[in-house]
Amino acid sequence: MRLRTGLRFSLLFACFALLPAAAEAEWHAVEKVQTYSIAGKSGPELYTSIGERGPKVGGLARAIAHTSFKLTWSRKYEAQGDACVLVSALPKLAITYTLPQPAKQLPASTREHWQAFIAGVHKHERVHGDFIKDMVQKIEAATVGLTVSADPQCRKIKTELTRRLAKLSNAQRQQSRDFDRAELSDGGNIHQLILKLVNGR
Repeated sequence: MRLRTGLRFSLLFACFALLPAAAEAEWHAVEKVQTYSIAGKSGPELYTSIGERGPKVGGLARAIAHTSFKLTWSRKYEAQGDACVLVSALPKLAITYTLPQPAKQLPASTREHWQAFIAGVHKHERVHGDFIKDMVQKIEAATVGLTVSADPQCRKIKTELTRRLAKLSNAQRQQSRDFDRAELSDGGNIHQLILKLVNGR
């Protein structure tokens, strides 16, 4: 019986000893909210101000809100024989949600409608954040372990890596565009939020 207990302890110790190494490979996105100031006391006034002050998307039309991100990678390449292998890739992801915020306290008649509106808009932007996090996970899955033969200097592998990244990035952008189109269409979620804010109901 003592031998079994000792063996069980040894196995548990070995498992716990491996935990720090596994934790080092984990990553978490840093998410923050920044605001821009809008004027007005009624729903129509607030929405008009959003149209005048909202973030420009692509340098063109103004949006109600916007999700942006910064992504960098720490990658380790290894030459294995005549091939090059991407043995690890650790992302550093920061996501910023830009939302409108009234400059002054709102009257009670408007406050409830505004709170429902901004909560819905924030939820919408967080879906964009989820798309971005999902893209990063797909990049990990598609690139870690990537092996390119006849590349001992690890040059060709970077070209292949760029090709894969472009494909996943384009897919994420299209996913976001499709989501916005559905949400902003007549009867869509954001369209409904705008109507309720402007109409006060």
